[in-house]
Amino acid sequence: MIPTFAVVGHPNKGKSSIVATLAEDDGIAIGPTPGTTREAQQYVFRLDGEPHYVLVDTPGFQRVKAVFDWLQARATGAHQRSGLVEEFVRVHADDDRFRDECALLQPMIDGAGILYVVDGAKPYGPEYELEMQVLQWTGRPRMALINLIGEGDYVEQWRQALDQYFSIVRVFDAVHADFSKRIALLRGFGELDESWREPIDRAVAALEKERDRRRERAGAEIADCLVDTLNISERATLRPGDDAAGPEMRLTAALQDRIRKREARAREAVQGLYRHHGLQHEVATAQLLDADIFTEEGWELFGLSHTQLVISGVVSGAVAGGGIDALLGGATFLLGAGIGALIGGAGAWFGSDRLAKVEVLGQSLGGRVLRVGPVTSPNFPWVMLGRGWVHHRLVAERNHARREAISLEVAADQHLMDALPDDLRKRLGVLFKRIVGGDRDPATRRALCARVGELLGTDYL
Repeated sequence: MIPTFAVVGHPNKGKSSIVATLAEDDGIAIGPTPGTTREAQQYVFRLDGEPHYVLVDTPGFQRVKAVFDWLQARATGAHQRSGLVEEFVRVHADDDRFRDECALLQPMIDGAGILYVVDGAKPYGPEYELEMQVLQWTGRPRMALINLIGEGDYVEQWRQALDQYFSIVRVFDAVHADFSKRIALLRGFGELDESWREPIDRAVAALEKERDRRRERAGAEIADCLVDTLNISERATLRPGDDAAGPEMRLTAALQDRIRKREARAREAVQGLYRHHGLQHEVATAQLLDADIFTEEGWELFGLSHTQLVISGVVSGAVAGGGIDALLGGATFLLGAGIGALIGGAGAWFGSDRLAKVEVLGQSLGGRVLRVGPVTSPNFPWVMLGRGWVHHRLVAERNHARREAISLEVAADQHLMDALPDDLRKRLGVLFKRIVGGDRDPATRRALCARVGELLGTDYL
């Protein structure tokens, strides 16, 4: 049987946020108005079509004192309590006064465990004790979650009260919990009932495997975006006597627009991998992710610094020059590598302000063709990779209860890609040079996917 957990508690204490986070469902309604959830709703968490656990989002208690008084008036012993809860729901199933209470108790009658949610930012009050007593009467396994909604801190006060009614008490920030905290909470579910331990362990293993797979696929999406944007160009036929200046401006604008759209598709794909389908970027962070690709500020932030750009050019140039030595059987005494390093470094430095190649080509039937692109600036692939890295980090660590736009504070002069380890930066630089040089070998793409995936798994931000 799939473990099922009813998320219950006072109205507006974050129950729906808990469900959205653990179900990875950003379509669940979350609002500041009490009573956002009026009906019990089931959310089955699946991976690859296989169900792993069920979460039931329930309404909040409305008339808990009347419920407890009804139960207490009919009880003669502890052995009757769970049966009386079931009887209460049966008797009041059509009573509008207890609509919410019947909706939240029914899943427990059907065998669900209990996740009782309270707001640790607000003081504990005696009105909550009746809720805890009614839940205790169900006889179902119970965990209490101290959610943190506001600025206050009454966690210890809540712990002292909750420990009397719940076998496990955890502090869990539903909106800001990262992947590791979600996994830790799930493992706690397995401790509530011995029969749930094995399926919860399977769910955790599946989630961890899925996280690795998502990162790998995200790396491939970003790598493919890099390959595509490094090879985009625009063309236009020039009539005799045409000045190329006007068409060049139009083609440059079209080139940039295609690159922007390709990046947008990659972002949407990455967000889809993590089940974030309606994610928006915070306007206040325009200089970060919403900054246009083709701005000086964005390149300073996301790309390599001039120093690292030159070093990267020297390294990739040395590799290219080393090919000359290999072809000549070493007879050049590594002279090729030395020349290649000098050329590569100079190209990285002096080419850093150029954007795209512009050529006027002749046609076999006469006339001329103006071609703009691909982008030749050596910092361009680093900028694109940096933007993809930051976006992935924000999406991968974001849980599904958050409704505000994504943001990340980064110093304006940080040069994000300088944070990469030297070895990884060198290997990426070599791959970029191959791709810009026209390398279409599938092995090069696989190597780039692997290196980008390696970057996504790091914590250098």
